[in-house]
Amino acid sequence: MAETLGKPLPIWRSMLFVPVTSEKFVAGAAKRGADAIILDLEDSIPPSDKPRARPMILEAARRVGAGGADVIVRVNRPFRMLLADLEAAIHPEVAAVMLPKIDSAEHVCMIAEIIEDIEADRGLPIGHTKMIAMLETPGSIFRAESIAQAHSRMVGITVGSEDLAVAVGMEPEADGLLFPKQQAIFAARAAGILPLGFLGTVADFSDLPRFRAVIERSRRLGFMGASVIHPSQVPILNEAFRPQPDAIAHAERLVTAFEAAMSKGVGAINFEGRMVDIPVFQRAQALLARHRAIETKMLRA
Repeated sequence: MAETLGKPLPIWRSMLFVPVTSEKFVAGAAKRGADAIILDLEDSIPPSDKPRARPMILEAARRVGAGGADVIVRVNRPFRMLLADLEAAIHPEVAAVMLPKIDSAEHVCMIAEIIEDIEADRGLPIGHTKMIAMLETPGSIFRAESIAQAHSRMVGITVGSEDLAVAVGMEPEADGLLFPKQQAIFAARAAGILPLGFLGTVADFSDLPRFRAVIERSRRLGFMGASVIHPSQVPILNEAFRPQPDAIAHAERLVTAFEAAMSKGVGAINFEGRMVDIPVFQRAQALLARHRAIETKMLRA
């Protein structure tokens, strides 16, 4: 776990979507190296197949989580489907549910109440099942802050690029997505939860060098992880969303120098040709904390 604003958060650099009905994809998912596997009940499952898909969740969760990945289930938005999905998804093996087309804080709280009832019925600790909100409507972008802060179960927020683009009447390109994606980042950071995603669409996975460049830019904007649909993208996410050796070494030197200065009552120093004060020191501390959290997760996998 890492921490943002003191709240323990999962390490989800890479989140790989897997259709729960695909035996081939379920069988191979645990070997892909993803921090989390998202068992999908939504877009990759035709409506006629959803009743068959739900009973597969528990066994699939056990299989895809065998390599140490956290298991997430993406459910459906229509409430009749959502209720059946939650009944199928709430288990000890499932760490979180991903909620599409979240419109408001009230929407989040209503779903959280249902989850709590199911957890109580199954003897699970209340709060076991975390929530990730997907912003996919124009109005939800303007309510991102209240959605992110709506409930203690919330651990992440992301923008559904394809659905939002359709709703807005635009192409899912970087220029149009920059504003909503930054809204999500700011809302997540203010709430102390994970800003998830990248400045593009999950549908484009054929050009891996271009994808790497997009992920590098997205990390610089503030994203902490992302979901993808192809296993070839997972190593890129794992590498890009972790501190690099030179950055770790620089942060270690900076923290040591600044702590020494603070012990002498100095609040700003010249460090390797740059002025360093409290915010820069805190950024270095955060980088080292994330590095330690990732190392711990990899040792446990």
